[in-house]
Parts: sequence; structure tokens; C-alpha cells
Amino acid sequence: MRVSSQGVTVVALLADPDAPTEIAQRMARTLPARLADKSGQGRRFDVEVVSEPFTSGTEDPPTLMRRIMDRGSAENWDIVVALTDLPLHSHGRRLVVNLSHKHGLALLSLPSLGGLRLQTRARRAVEEAVLGLTGPQTTGAEVPPGPIGEKETDDLRYVVSGPRGYLRVLVGMVRANRPWRLVPGLSKALAAALATGAVATVNSTVWSLAETLSVPRLVIATVGSVALMVGWLIIDAELWHRSAESSPEARQRARLYNASTVVTVGIGVLVCYVGLMVINWVWALFILNDQAFASVTRTPLHAEEYVTLSWFVASVATVGGALGSGLESDDAIRAAAYSKREQERRHTLQDDHGDQSSK
Repeated sequence: MRVSSQGVTVVALLADPDAPTEIAQRMARTLPARLADKSGQGRRFDVEVVSEPFTSGTEDPPTLMRRIMDRGSAENWDIVVALTDLPLHSHGRRLVVNLSHKHGLALLSLPSLGGLRLQTRARRAVEEAVLGLTGPQTTGAEVPPGPIGEKETDDLRYVVSGPRGYLRVLVGMVRANRPWRLVPGLSKALAAALATGAVATVNSTVWSLAETLSVPRLVIATVGSVALMVGWLIIDAELWHRSAESSPEARQRARLYNASTVVTVGIGVLVCYVGLMVINWVWALFILNDQAFASVTRTPLHAEEYVTLSWFVASVATVGGALGSGLESDDAIRAAAYSKREQERRHTLQDDHGDQSSK
């Protein structure tokens, strides 16, 4: 580990674009003071945030570590901590942190930290990595796992394993996808769903059908309509990841990518579904006539009838929204897939290299 001549340790947070950069920027506001307090001995730290797609084209930890080392050697940095939202693997196990004490480098995979309290967990992991790199190199038996994860070899690698580790990474990937951003991107689909719901709410045939449906059948209608919407969005935007490699790690990575995409899109569609149900309920309260409804269904309008009707209409409207989703640009839901995001990073890196070679 190098220390600048002025006695200040320069720490660079090399972050992939989007969520990792945002996390690094928020972290950098308090990280220097926290590191100084924890390190003691009057040591000072200067934290810089650099946003660039350093993971483009590869998810191999050794290759990424070489990239980070090459990037750090070109700058006046003492320690480089790289943050990515891609899931990384080490010998079939999910990698949390990869450390190089010799070169003062650390590679942190944010999804392996899980989806809850991500900012806090990422800050703690970065603090532990920086403090470990600034201190004397220790053997594996002397370095506790801490909040990062289970140590695999020496102080070089921390991993999570088993079903809980898989679930933790999956939740972290969904959190990094930020599924709530999918809702504004589905404006045309929501417009089609709202139009379908408005018409269905005043349709007497829909009233009769809603009155005959039991709760289990309403649940089946919900699951079917949401599944149809999710499937159509994934197929239409070509979000399904197919690995060109046949290795076990490539297949495992493809399963993680596809599972995170399905869960992300599913959450976004469920949010839309609940919103449609509420809007349909308000619309029904405003527009329905008790006498007209009772003349068709022979049931007076009570709270239960309003809920049942708005619930069923939400399923019908979601199917209509699936048709409207075909009008959306692929960019509207592209962020829901890790494979698509990685393609964008690769293209960005190629464009940057092309610009540099033309100069």
C-alpha cells in the first residue's frame, strides 16, 4: 500500500454507472471522517469517486482485478475499491469482495450484500476493505469474516454460499434493478389498461361475471393476468438471457440474470396492478348506479361488491395493458435486465475506445 508524501491516503471508489455510482457518491460524503476515526494514529483519507463501466465485456474476477490494477497505476491513488452491481462468481461460489493487499485493490459485488440496508452494508464493506488494505497483511486465520461474508482463502476473497447465499444475491440484484423505475416506463401500457378498466367497469356483463367469481378464482385471474403481462414484456423487449458459454458458472449466471429479471418485472407489474385496482375502485364509486347494478346482478351494491368488481376489472385491464405494452420502447424496461445493461456498458466502452483511437 502506497501513502502519499503529504501523509494523506487517497482512496478511489471506481464505480460502475448507475446504482454503484450513486452509492459511491453518497458514501464519499462521510467516508473520509469515518475511516480517519476507525484507523486512528492521525491518519487522513481523501476519497475520490470515478464512474466508468470497468466491468464491460467480462465478469471474470481475475480479469477485473487486472483492469482495476491497470486503472489505478495510471493515477495517483493509494487504494482502489471497485464497486459493481454485477454478480460475480469464484469457483462456483458467489463472490462478495476480492482483495489484493499487495496492490491495494478491492473488488466489491453489491448484489452479494443483499437488498436491505444496501447503502449501510456497502459502506461497512468498503470501510473494512480499506482498513484491511491500509493495515499489515495478515494470515487467513487472523482476519475475521466480519460483515462482508465467509472467507475463502487468506484475506483475498470473501464469498457467500448455499441457498441463503443464492437468495441474498438474487434479492441484491433485484434491488440494484430498482423495479419501481419500471412503472413510469410503462406509460403506454398503463394508459391502455386504464382505458380497458374504465370501459369494463360500466359493462353489465363484467358486473355479472364479477358477482359469480369466488376469491380463489379471482386470485387465479390475478396470477394469470400478471403472468401474461410479465411474459409479454420479457418476450417483447427480448430480456431473456441466453448464455453463449456452456460452463457451469455461465449457466448459473444466466439463471440468476433471468430470475432477477422475472422478479423485477413482476414487482413492477404488481405495483401497476394494485394501482389499477385502486383507480378502478374509485371510478366505480363515482360512476356506478345502485339500481342499475342490482337490476343486472340482483345484488345491491355494498363494499364487498365494489372490491370484487374492481379486483376483477384490474385483471381484465392488465390483459389490455399487455397489448398496450407493445407500443413501449425497449429502453423503457431495458434496465430490468442485467444482460441488457451489460450490453450497454460494452457498447459504451467500445465507443470510448473508438473515440480515443480516432484522435
